[in-house]
Amino acid sequence: MTILNGLFPSTLVWIGKLIIDSILHSKITSGNWYDLFYSETATYVYFEGIITVIYFGAQKLYFLCTTLLRIKLGQEVNERILSKAITLELSQFENSETYDQMTQARSEASSKPLSMVNRFFTIAQSSITIVSFFGLLVKLSPLASIILIIAAIPTFIAETKFSNHNFRLFRWKAKETREQVYLETLMAREDNAKEILLFNLGKEFLNRYKNNFQKIYAEDKKLTVKKSVVSFFLGLISQLAFYGSYIWIVSLALQKQITLGEMTMYLVIFRQGQSTFANALSAFGGIYEDHLYIDNLMEFLNLPVPKKIGIHKSTNTKTGIVFDQVSFLYPGSTKDSLTDISFEIPAGEKLAIVGENGSGKTTLIKLLTRLYSPTKGNIYLDGINLVDWEEESLRERFGVIFQNFVQYQFKVGDNIGMGDVKQIQSESQWMSAAKLGMAHEFVTRLDLGYQTRLGKWFQDGRELSGGQWQKIALSRAFMRSKADILILDEPTSAIDAEAEMKVFEHFREHTMGKTVILISHRFSTVRMADKILVLEQGRKTEWGDHETLLTKKGKYEKLFRLQQAGYQ
Repeated sequence: MTILNGLFPSTLVWIGKLIIDSILHSKITSGNWYDLFYSETATYVYFEGIITVIYFGAQKLYFLCTTLLRIKLGQEVNERILSKAITLELSQFENSETYDQMTQARSEASSKPLSMVNRFFTIAQSSITIVSFFGLLVKLSPLASIILIIAAIPTFIAETKFSNHNFRLFRWKAKETREQVYLETLMAREDNAKEILLFNLGKEFLNRYKNNFQKIYAEDKKLTVKKSVVSFFLGLISQLAFYGSYIWIVSLALQKQITLGEMTMYLVIFRQGQSTFANALSAFGGIYEDHLYIDNLMEFLNLPVPKKIGIHKSTNTKTGIVFDQVSFLYPGSTKDSLTDISFEIPAGEKLAIVGENGSGKTTLIKLLTRLYSPTKGNIYLDGINLVDWEEESLRERFGVIFQNFVQYQFKVGDNIGMGDVKQIQSESQWMSAAKLGMAHEFVTRLDLGYQTRLGKWFQDGRELSGGQWQKIALSRAFMRSKADILILDEPTSAIDAEAEMKVFEHFREHTMGKTVILISHRFSTVRMADKILVLEQGRKTEWGDHETLLTKKGKYEKLFRLQQAGYQ
């Protein structure tokens, strides 16, 4: 289609010249319709009509091809970006520069790669058209061909000059653009609506949205105005070249050096040729800008991901978990989140971790599940260093519920099944896990049971209470029936005290023989643990069972008495 569409313009121009010249040389003087329909001029008109219809069809087919290509290519690039995203480390996700790179890559994924491909086709098509125009111009003058090229160069300079500026502005705007999306999400999501309405935050967020836009718009406006002014003056040069050629060609026609048909053909060639050549050069400039984007895309796709070197998939003896002088410093931070932490949990025991917010409790869990690696020290599972475990096999050992667990806007069964992708569609396993997580009773009361869609993002979605969501998340942790280590980070924060006691009595009964790590601020549940670890500002300050820690009269005893007094 590209080749055909490149040849049609010169063909139509040439036929147009033949039509005009045939009219001038026609000897038909009567109004006989037969002579008119079968004259040389009419033949050329028929021929032009056929070519025009084919040209129209070729353009439509070309448009069809590019539309399908846009859909497939956009999907392909997005798949590559997402395939890369799921291989990134948690530390890379939490790095703002990496996140900006991914945002930039995704924001143009459906347009820039196709734009680059289309511009290559535009150059190819324009080149064919220009070559065919040159072939027609040579008869007039080789100088005319040179003028045609020179006339288009100023436009090319304007396009190229601003391509780099456009891309630099695109990269600069990444943070602001992401903030715009975040503000839109805050104002348009149902899970934020209660607080926004209650605290009257809508106008505040809208003002921030407007101010952020003005900051982006100011830079866009500055560049656009500058580009328009420069393009106008450079474009004047092209217009002067065209009209200079126009006068020259008309003068040749007046002197009878060329026919009226040739004059018309050359004028059309100059007008279309200049436009075609400018389009080709503009496409070159556009390819440069697209290439900058592709570089940005490839920079993200080529982000280094630490190689997984662990080989151990199982062990014959389960001895438990050992933290050996473990310290951790978050990237970009200057103070350790955990410092010199050492303790041991024998297999099958229950450990509770206690500490104020920011004391390092969740960070410790991230290290144990190898979402992060220690800055110093080592962690051992069954006598094997965590780094020596094969990652997938290691994580299959854990059933985890985080404090900020994900509320998937899927069916109940899918929500629970996410705990074990290998059994994600096993309804029997859903029910078994839901019973252990104490969600089965309320799930069966839902209209569609385990087929009920949760959340309000999609039609017919059912919203749950905070406590019900936590039971769903707890059930998700039980999906991994083969997991022998359960980690619960504030699993009952949205459940009342009486229900919490029932959950933990039930939980203790059904986790016999499994290692359990519990993070909780409620000492009624913490006291059930075999061992309690107290963290303060990232350091281990106390260790022992409930009774032992009470006799030490330390931080644990103080917090326990404060909470106990609150219930008296």
